[in-house]
Amino acid sequence: MKKQLILEDGTIFIGKGFGSDTETIGEVVFNTGMTGYQEILSDPSYCGQIVTLTYPLIGNYGINRDDFESITPAVKGFVVKEAADFPSNWRSEYTLDEYFEMKKIPGIAGIDTRKLTRIIRQYGTLKGAICSIEKNPTEVLNKLRKSSLPVNQVKQVSTKNAYPSPGRGKRVVLVDFGMKHGILRELNRRDCDVIVVPYHTTADEILQLSPDGIMLSNGPGDPKDVPEAIDMLKGVLGRVPLFGICLGHQLFALACGANTEKMKFGHRGSNHPVKDLSTGKIAITSQNHGFTVEADSIKDTRLSITHIAINDDTVEGLSHLDYPAFTVQYHPEASPGPEDANGLFDQFLAMMEENKQEVTANA
Repeated sequence: MKKQLILEDGTIFIGKGFGSDTETIGEVVFNTGMTGYQEILSDPSYCGQIVTLTYPLIGNYGINRDDFESITPAVKGFVVKEAADFPSNWRSEYTLDEYFEMKKIPGIAGIDTRKLTRIIRQYGTLKGAICSIEKNPTEVLNKLRKSSLPVNQVKQVSTKNAYPSPGRGKRVVLVDFGMKHGILRELNRRDCDVIVVPYHTTADEILQLSPDGIMLSNGPGDPKDVPEAIDMLKGVLGRVPLFGICLGHQLFALACGANTEKMKFGHRGSNHPVKDLSTGKIAITSQNHGFTVEADSIKDTRLSITHIAINDDTVEGLSHLDYPAFTVQYHPEASPGPEDANGLFDQFLAMMEENKQEVTANA
């Protein structure tokens, strides 16, 4: 079954369809990771996006039960050079084609993903449509250009109700903006008593849970489309230790008076070098974001830049000068990717313990 990928600039790619035969429209982005396609396709931060994988062979180790980052994938489509028909791995339960058909996700293989990536790098992310070869390209292109990308992605992927993940250690309220399960796993490994709450939970509702710390998860879209979270952060900042990841990092910056902006094509991959400005050490990190904190906007805030991206000098980490709060733009939980920055979770636990001792001493 042949399919076509049509970009809003008029570029058309013809390839072989796999997965669902449904049609889809989304923002076309690319990811440079060599492995981890299962974690990528199940990352809620890809909500509303058609993901192009630059590594040429995808699906060669199949789909297994253990490597999901969400229960229901929110990705709109997959674009690959080659989709493996016969995966080889002892954990494999489904092929890429079988899983995508089960989850109603369309895919297209056999196209020049290098050319597509170069287009995105040159012109920025573009809207695109995956559809049957029988569809009139002119009609699809007109529909594509008239369409608008969604702005409610966080609402789509956030949990609808609060729920616990019990432990006997520090109590952490984890605000779910599109949380990867890897974040929850890292807190569980440290025996944290975690309560996961929806994105629109208020400051008062969070404080009523008596948390030792607040964790802000990753998530999709523009942080300025989540004003509820910005209001919540203004209400908890300085009252409870805070750690934010990815979208959580951007929301923290906005709540503290900084600004964010859309990137040309974003950072998506598992090989992004980041420099810790306090130590000079470089960590190879996993990243997935299309927005960034404007470095110049930090000057008039009580924030300090702690990490920068080696490739383009964008802001990769922040800390508050007055309160126990820090955030990073990348993913210390990896999934997929290297675990160089995993120790940030331990730093968060140490911050909670130090804050608890100070509160006790001042009581």
